[in-house]
Amino acid sequence: MTSLRDGTARPISAETHGALARTAGVTAATTLTIYIVLLFVVPSNTSIAALGGLGRPAQLWGLFLLFWWALSRLQARTPGTLRSVPQPVRYALAAFVVIALVSFAAAMLRGQPADQVSPATTALLRLASWSGVLLVAMDGIRTYSDVAKLIRRLSLAGAAMAALGLVQFFTGQTWLDWIVNIPGLAFEGTDAAMRGSFTRASGTAIHPLEYGTAVVAAIPLAITTAVNKGFRTTPSRYAGWWWAPVAVILFASVVSVSRSALIGMVVAVIASLPAIPAAYRWLIGVGGGIIAIGVFAFVPGMFGTIMNLFVGASDDPSTQSRTAALARVPEFLSSSPLIGQGFGTFLPRYYIFDNAWVLLLVELGILGALCLAMMVLVAMGSAIWSSRHSPFADVRAMGRALVASLLTISVLLIFFDGLSFPISAGLLFLMIGLTASVRTVAAADEDLVGALRHVSRPEPAQPAASVLPQAKSAQREAVK
Repeated sequence: MTSLRDGTARPISAETHGALARTAGVTAATTLTIYIVLLFVVPSNTSIAALGGLGRPAQLWGLFLLFWWALSRLQARTPGTLRSVPQPVRYALAAFVVIALVSFAAAMLRGQPADQVSPATTALLRLASWSGVLLVAMDGIRTYSDVAKLIRRLSLAGAAMAALGLVQFFTGQTWLDWIVNIPGLAFEGTDAAMRGSFTRASGTAIHPLEYGTAVVAAIPLAITTAVNKGFRTTPSRYAGWWWAPVAVILFASVVSVSRSALIGMVVAVIASLPAIPAAYRWLIGVGGGIIAIGVFAFVPGMFGTIMNLFVGASDDPSTQSRTAALARVPEFLSSSPLIGQGFGTFLPRYYIFDNAWVLLLVELGILGALCLAMMVLVAMGSAIWSSRHSPFADVRAMGRALVASLLTISVLLIFFDGLSFPISAGLLFLMIGLTASVRTVAAADEDLVGALRHVSRPEPAQPAASVLPQAKSAQREAVK
């Protein structure tokens, strides 16, 4: 915050808000966009050959972001009158990292088989990478413009992933084998998975479940972006095209031949409804119904396959495995219930938990699972706070959309070990960071309206509604 001539506080511009906002012409939004590209475009099972499992490009970029964030904290110069926006997410992340480090140390002191030390170390580096993404999003994204850019780009990334999945579904090929010809890269190519007579699309993900998570988590963002015409500050005749990503993602979700993806799609659509005006809710419902009917009409056998996914769920081996796994949790947790066996040390040879929350409970104990759950809940709380405190409808919509996306990812982590997959884990921490950035924007909006109200009409106080247009104009001009 800086001061007006009468001493009233007002938000400062992004350029002076912190070192991460703009460093030598490179913005946090740019670095996070690169992360999104690496996360969605580069296949998850691709790595730099010389680095092995540590060489996934998105993971390496996340480590760079952590270094950049730490360096910026040492170099940050802000005015003494800057009002710091409280970020509960920061403390939840710190608690989670501390538990992970304590659990790792305890596991090493107990002694581990040689083949468990490397996975545990790799798990800590993954956590460091995710933390870098979260911290840069939280402390570097401070303006409406940057949040809007990232939400738009996440929507487009989800649509691009869905489009590739549709190509794989209809052709029965992954279309990724050409990567093996790139020198210096290691690519673990696999054939397209099948369920019944249909191809299970995976996009650039390692597994169809990771693909489904990436696609359906983008639904709330895509819907909210379309309703708000791309979050553009000036009208555009191409605004209607933002509904195309929504249609592509919904279509891909229906033909995913994945029970969890269909559940996630329902959760995402329902959770998106509070973020959009009532008039658009009917559009989403009718449009989704038309897409579903079109799929069932033009893809013979799809309706029966989807029905069998749920009707025969009790006899499905994957469902039975998940149910049986719950009975084994006390056995694996008994030796260290509070801090677990050690992050990354519980290898598939012991047991396969198709549930990220359960696996985290075993590896990091009760405290670790509670810390991650608290981080997600606190992030949702920050987004809800922004939706209640910002006077601008588009910022409120952003907060609600992020809540819906986080809820969708959290539900889908019940169905597979999402934290072991690059896209689903990276997307979770990026979304958490964006909830904090929206909280910063909403706090600035609230302060700006209060400052303009006080300056424009000190006696009596000017109603908030009368200064909203002026405040919104000032806010949007500040980010140009």
